[in-house]
Amino acid sequence: MQSASTSLPAVAPDGVTAGVDWASTDHVACVVDAAGKVVTRFTAAHTADGLKALVKGLARVRAAEVAIERGDGLMAGALLAAGLTVVVISPNQVKNLRSRYGSAGNKDDRFDAFVLADTLRTDRARLRPLTPGTPATITLRSAVRARRDLVAHRVAMCNQLRAHLALVFPAAVGLFADLDSPVSLAFLARFDCQDRADWLSPRRMAAWLKSAGYSGRTRPGVLHGRITAAPRGATGDDGTARTHVTRALVTVLVTLAGQIKALAAQIAEQPGLHTDGHVFTSLPRSGTVRAARLLAEIGDCRQRFPDPSSLMCLAGVAPSTRQSGKIKAVSFRWAVNKQLRDAVCDFAAGSRHASPWAAQLCNQAIARGKDHPHATRILARAWLYVIWHCWQDHTAYDPAQHRALQRLLAQDQLAAA
Repeated sequence: MQSASTSLPAVAPDGVTAGVDWASTDHVACVVDAAGKVVTRFTAAHTADGLKALVKGLARVRAAEVAIERGDGLMAGALLAAGLTVVVISPNQVKNLRSRYGSAGNKDDRFDAFVLADTLRTDRARLRPLTPGTPATITLRSAVRARRDLVAHRVAMCNQLRAHLALVFPAAVGLFADLDSPVSLAFLARFDCQDRADWLSPRRMAAWLKSAGYSGRTRPGVLHGRITAAPRGATGDDGTARTHVTRALVTVLVTLAGQIKALAAQIAEQPGLHTDGHVFTSLPRSGTVRAARLLAEIGDCRQRFPDPSSLMCLAGVAPSTRQSGKIKAVSFRWAVNKQLRDAVCDFAAGSRHASPWAAQLCNQAIARGKDHPHATRILARAWLYVIWHCWQDHTAYDPAQHRALQRLLAQDQLAAA
């Protein structure tokens, strides 16, 4: 790993700074001196040899600091592996910084590389070097984000199947609790159109449910009644032709569900092997996947978040305040790590069912007129204060040491007495 330093030196080493504008096929590098004059510009292809040429080109002009727009990917890894100090300046910041050098504000790779390099030269006091996580954290982050993407694909595919069935086989939509549940997909694989469902009777329904391993509490007669009560779908040649779409969507959903389950099993093993795993698995109702997501998105670099507020701002659970004269507005924070915000809010929403303190905070926010997402962010902000301290101290969450929770429990005991 890189040095744990959280700030840049007052003056760039050898008086030069570099900026690299990332692209899918090639990268444009620009190096400026202490006066902001361009020392060199060159292009490197996005290949193994091209990345080596990029590093060698920077070494020729003794550039030890590089500003880029994203902190992941092969290019960032190559620069870090070469021992360079990497600083991330987000694309939104670069977009706003273009106006510093001209009024046109047009996107140009060569110009953006210069903007990155010169901003690294002039705004050093507010920039921080990129400190990557350990390989275990990076691997876990890749796995949990891949699972999250697959879940999003499953939701989209399920919505597509629901819309399709609403036209050709409405009875299947509300038959079971979830359209993408294993029993629902197994039903559609066996009875993919109205004609095949017409074969069912309460007795035949009971036999099929038993063969499918159905463990729900709804009786076969009730399920069969739902089929007969629903509007009839397409029949005959039209219904048979439409089954090809039904089978295709069901097959994709079954595959997605299997891969999500496999990834979840693989993710569940990793927090136990991580040095910070005990911190996140100890949180109430964190489970394994939620704990893994929190660990992966927060990471293991303590210097990245010197105080709880820095973590809250990046997670997007701290409001953004704008003030001009007598006008003051508090609004939703948009420029955040959306993966981190989703992980924190997902955990906070689930913690309400296991922590009386969390439930009280959320209920109080709703009583003040906040909607559920806003109340969840308020709770997430409170949880991040607790999580940050546990994380910094390498200690597991202990409800007995949570003073706010203990005060609430003591109040409940007095009220009960």
